[in-house]
Amino acid sequence: MINFEEMGQKAKEASRRLALVPTEAKNAALERLADCLWQERGAILSENACDLETGKTAGLSPALLDRLMLDENRLKDIISDLRSVTALPDPVGDRFDENVLPNGLRVHKQRVPLGVLGVIYEARPNVTVDVAGLALKSGNCVILRGGKETMASNRALVKVIRQALAKSGMPVEAIQSIDDPSRDRIADLLKLHQYVDMIIPRGSAALHSFCRENSLIPVITGGIGICHLFVDRTADQDASIEVIRNAKIQRPTVCNALDTVLVVHEVAGLFLPRLVKALAKDGVTFRADSEALRALGDQPTGQVLPAGPEDFDTEWLSLVLGLKVVSGLDEAIAHIARHSTGHSDGILTQDTAAATMFVKAVDSAAVYVNASTRFTDGGQLGLGAEVAVSTQRLHARGPMGLRELTTYKWVIEGDYQVRP
Repeated sequence: MINFEEMGQKAKEASRRLALVPTEAKNAALERLADCLWQERGAILSENACDLETGKTAGLSPALLDRLMLDENRLKDIISDLRSVTALPDPVGDRFDENVLPNGLRVHKQRVPLGVLGVIYEARPNVTVDVAGLALKSGNCVILRGGKETMASNRALVKVIRQALAKSGMPVEAIQSIDDPSRDRIADLLKLHQYVDMIIPRGSAALHSFCRENSLIPVITGGIGICHLFVDRTADQDASIEVIRNAKIQRPTVCNALDTVLVVHEVAGLFLPRLVKALAKDGVTFRADSEALRALGDQPTGQVLPAGPEDFDTEWLSLVLGLKVVSGLDEAIAHIARHSTGHSDGILTQDTAAATMFVKAVDSAAVYVNASTRFTDGGQLGLGAEVAVSTQRLHARGPMGLRELTTYKWVIEGDYQVRP
């Protein structure tokens, strides 16, 4: 039985120690971890293979199995992201908003770690390393609770992480893991408000709802992506097809993959048949509204189906793409406001005024002009990796990297002033 009180106490104590560790020592520990992950790749991939076999037997969806799977190439990518984090500037200790008051007091804000993070996630073993690396570099401790699908993988990864910490002289309790698949353990973690400073769930909408409704700790939510691209009348159609193709098929099982294409009616008759023909070769099927169906004409039955009442509110996580014809920019923005989850939405256009209006009006964490939604990723946006993609407004929004895992304190320096 897990002693959550003891786990919380150890994490809080480790966070006090870790906050004082200099940047050079944190970077050395991360470099050692990168080396250890590659050295232990055989054991890690073997345990991941066990998780995959168990997942197949349990009937996990292809999308979940894809998220769960590790191979040498994916492990190389994880290690590369970790090294990228090592190379980034350490935000801890940064001074900003410096000022000298009329009474002579010298005031500034100084970045400090958040403290202890509780990260709850499902079938993504890469999150184990991403979160550990970002937490350590930003001076935070973390309690990890991966899903039952990743239990064997996570045990192997956490073992390597803690060994690397011990060899580097870092507090081993900076990274702890809840090695119990019961959902009750999530509820236990959500009650550790004396020790845990923030909860970050990564997974299904049900997981996010459960955390929001049951946590005594502030919760950062996000990572549910119903993502859109709007094709304006001025868009370069050849380039737009390539952007849409990348956004849909490059990795369809992730939250920044494209779900719906909106096309202005003026070009729908020309553009939509070209788009469907191009993406059908990659195995994409389509859910089209009535105007899109008319624009497509005689497309093969089964490849293009009429959109159902819930289709534009579905995060597909597969090779399915919604198609809708809109009258113009205003209707595209209105559709996104109704159906987007505020993750990643974009416009394809050569009209600067339309792009400017779209960016102003669309209230998503990442808004794109002439680019694939697949760039909503900490590694792609220069953060090294990410702990989550936040779609809310408090504290952090979009991919959360090092800076988003810090808060600040006020520092006031004086010459023995007293308040009159």
